Amino acid sequence: MAGVFLSAPPETGYAPMMYDIYHRILGLFVAAILVALVARRLRLPYTVGLVAAGVALSMLPLQGGALLTHDLIFELMLPPLLFEAALFIHWHELQRDVLIVLALAIFGVVITAAVVAGGLWAALGWPIGAAAVFGVLIAATDPVAVIALFKDLGVTGRLRFLVETESLLNDGVAAVLFGLALAWVSADGDTHLSAFGIAQTFLVSAGGGTLTGLACAGIGILLAWGTTDPLVETGLTVAVAYGSFYLAEDLHVSGVLATVAAGILMGNLGIMRDSTEITISKEGRTAVLAFWEFAAFLANSIVFLLIGLAVAATPLSHLGPIKLELIILLVIAGRALTVYPIAAAFKRTRLAIPMAQQHVLWWGGLRGALALALALALPADMSMRHEILVATFAVVVFSVVVQGLTMAPLMRWLGLR
Repeated sequence: MAGVFLSAPPETGYAPMMYDIYHRILGLFVAAILVALVARRLRLPYTVGLVAAGVALSMLPLQGGALLTHDLIFELMLPPLLFEAALFIHWHELQRDVLIVLALAIFGVVITAAVVAGGLWAALGWPIGAAAVFGVLIAATDPVAVIALFKDLGVTGRLRFLVETESLLNDGVAAVLFGLALAWVSADGDTHLSAFGIAQTFLVSAGGGTLTGLACAGIGILLAWGTTDPLVETGLTVAVAYGSFYLAEDLHVSGVLATVAAGILMGNLGIMRDSTEITISKEGRTAVLAFWEFAAFLANSIVFLLIGLAVAATPLSHLGPIKLELIILLVIAGRALTVYPIAAAFKRTRLAIPMAQQHVLWWGGLRGALALALALALPADMSMRHEILVATFAVVVFSVVVQGLTMAPLMRWLGLR
């Protein structure tokens, strides 16, 4: 047995590359465990520790940053993170706050994208196409970063529900608008996008993704009725999480919303349902929750370590500190112009959000892996692709490190902990 691990990789073309990738991922996971132990002792947000560790590891000849690709984030890491978070969204909470969540998720992306794109075009002279693409991909708050941070801080109740649910839903909006903006830029502005066309594309993508997720979850729940084996029940949830995402993407609708919808339905009708008639056995529920908690921990660990490694290898000085500071300020301003006006619109209703919680919604709108996945998906020959990548990395680092480190003091100052 020892010889299997100590022997050199076979001298064939494909095997050494895969052998090297497996070693890198295993090394990253071991590093993530060590970071978790240190972060808990120092009472630091886990995601901040991971990014910092990734930067430190970049000094070693690991070349792990090369693993950070659009496919790795979007197709491998994102589905389990979305599904695990969606499992804990309860019907009654969603029914209560669905209007304000949808307003934040839909209008929030549009407002932030417009503020960022307009600022880049007016202040830095970016072409309107490149500015629009960056504005859309950076507009959505990232569920990977937000959920990890709020778990670390122990935030519960309505505030956590609003922040996490918005981050889950606004990804679908951003993905649709990103596709439209990219198609417009690729066509050199020749593609005419009417308001009706944009609305139609959004409804088809969002609605189709949601229906796909509900259908996959429904099939999974029906199959779960036929077994009480915890391993089979856990396997069904994995099939639903990834299957809904891939099927939706193959149908050219939102894979993000498909996985979120599947997670919500399976959580409420199968896993988290408080009833003696649950569709998943008691042992299966324990196994499923333990598995998805570990899967989310593993995905978070790998993603944020890779972000740290990739950031260290990215020449952020390419744009200069003044331009990067302006870009970060535009993103923060766009988020402020989203949260406070929308919250003000619901001020005299039962959905009113206290001002202290509005501040957390604003400052807690982190950007992370999703923005990087979209930026990495840009065509290699696209104008200003490198500038967009550099700006995205800068915003993500500021978001995870600066906003992540200051969230706990902010919440204490606001009296929310």
